[in-house]
Amino acid sequence: MDRADVIILGGGLVGLALAAALDASGLSAIVVDPADPDQRLDAAFDGRTSAVSSSSMRMLEATGVADHFPQPGCPILKIAVADGLAPSGLDFDADDDGPLGWMHENRNLRAALRARAEAGSKLWLLWKSRIADVDRSESGVVVSLGDGRKLTAPLLIAADGRNSAMREAAGIRMARWRYDHNAIVSVLRHDRPHQNIAYEIFYPSGPFALLPMTDDAKGHRSAIVWSIRSGDAPGLLSLSDEQFAGEAKAAMGGFLGEVGMAAPRSTYPLGFHHAAHITAERLALVGDAAHAVHPIAGQGLNLGFRDAAALAQVLVEGARLGLDLGDRQLLDRYQRWRSLDALSVAFATDSLTRIYSVPGRTASAIRRFGMGLVDRIGPVKNRLMNEARGTSGELPLLLRGLPI
Repeated sequence: MDRADVIILGGGLVGLALAAALDASGLSAIVVDPADPDQRLDAAFDGRTSAVSSSSMRMLEATGVADHFPQPGCPILKIAVADGLAPSGLDFDADDDGPLGWMHENRNLRAALRARAEAGSKLWLLWKSRIADVDRSESGVVVSLGDGRKLTAPLLIAADGRNSAMREAAGIRMARWRYDHNAIVSVLRHDRPHQNIAYEIFYPSGPFALLPMTDDAKGHRSAIVWSIRSGDAPGLLSLSDEQFAGEAKAAMGGFLGEVGMAAPRSTYPLGFHHAAHITAERLALVGDAAHAVHPIAGQGLNLGFRDAAALAQVLVEGARLGLDLGDRQLLDRYQRWRSLDALSVAFATDSLTRIYSVPGRTASAIRRFGMGLVDRIGPVKNRLMNEARGTSGELPLLLRGLPI
């Protein structure tokens, strides 16, 4: 029977970030995932990108993940928020603390996290492994794999995504609903440089996010996350690349010049879910297994990284005290630490989605007035900028760039 300090179900971005954090702090982990990561090695860029907040980037640097990036991300030096193409809006500028965040291609994030995990001295990566049975009891956790192997640890961590089988098996209740929107994601080429500015343009039909990417040999690039009504998604996806680029240019107001496609388009339905509890007997949830929010503020992945940083600190500090890592008091500490932050981000993103979807000139005028007011009130604006950076609340050590 293979034994470790924790077993992590799911080798995605959050699961591997947690594994790196534990390994950097001297704890061992077994990562179990049914996927074959080698199939992604030579895959072409699929247009999927992520905004990594400045605090999340500090964690990736502190745990050695950033050393393995195949190419650097693109720093975000300014966030410009607008109600449609109206001239007034709300701007957030980077300061002496550095960029507000970084844009990365998901394939580069995956490659860096996998390379860091493979370099870990206390990590075992069981790819192409399926779970046959899980037994969580007072004495510990035993995971039986489809090939007959058995794994044991004091704690099981579910990092297996929004459709988490482990969460469902544990009977954890969820608040969930679907928005009548789909997100279309891709990357555009454009004539003019983006100047490291991220744009969030709100329309009643849904927000249009334009996010700066590193230039390549063919020129300037920006990622888009375009939220549109579900009924309109098939029509936009059926357009030719030239036609779709024209629609995107119109939504942007044409301020980056001529636009073309730099990656395929993909789409997914938008929804919200939030677990009533993120712990159970010898079980902790992280990332999308615990919560999923609207991409309106680009906080989904960063919420997962904050889960990983907090849980790693709880476990490492518990181990130093000689505690059982599945002990209820440790899990309760993780629950308390993460529940308020996750719920507040979920509430904020859901509220923004609903406020900016109200049509009409009056609603638009009120929104513009509100943005102008926030722009003039320093403490409020600073609070919102801290939320964007991921530096609000009680930050785990890793999110401050410090070892545990």
